Amino acid sequence: MHETDPGRTISGTSAAALLERLDRTLAHEIPISAALGIRPLRYDGLELTLAAPLAPNLNHKQTAFGGSLYCAAVLAGWGLLHLQWLRSAGTDEALPQIVIQEANIDYRRAVDGDFEAVCRWPVGLDPQRIARMLERRGRARAELEVRIGPEADPAIAFAGRYVLLSGNHARPMAAG
Repeated sequence: MHETDPGRTISGTSAAALLERLDRTLAHEIPISAALGIRPLRYDGLELTLAAPLAPNLNHKQTAFGGSLYCAAVLAGWGLLHLQWLRSAGTDEALPQIVIQEANIDYRRAVDGDFEAVCRWPVGLDPQRIARMLERRGRARAELEVRIGPEADPAIAFAGRYVLLSGNHARPMAAG
């Protein structure tokens, strides 16, 4: 079900086109993402990477502001759920609302340059099961982890519980 080649189509749409749609959706529905310079960088069907420049996210120590790092991590999980829903459903007609319910973040060390927030789809988390639960109960949960920094030794480790709620997403962004 998960393609790993970014050039392959995902539900009839290329990974590049999905990233462009996600970029527009973030700017439209979560405007702080644009203010912080957060942009979708890579998506391979299992993992989403968001990139952010240091300049608009500086703190008084000339490192990345903790709130900006938190926002990037929350948005990486939100964005991955959004893309996985599109892949699973094959349409954006009935996108659920996605909200963060609970989050824990571990600031292990300062981030002193441009940064990337990486969220990988957990093994065993079935998008079809989420869709069935959403249909039956009107809500579903997913727990995701995000890292900022190298996989072996991330500067930031984030764990978030997201809730998907049935009902149309604010306004589906038109493709193209």
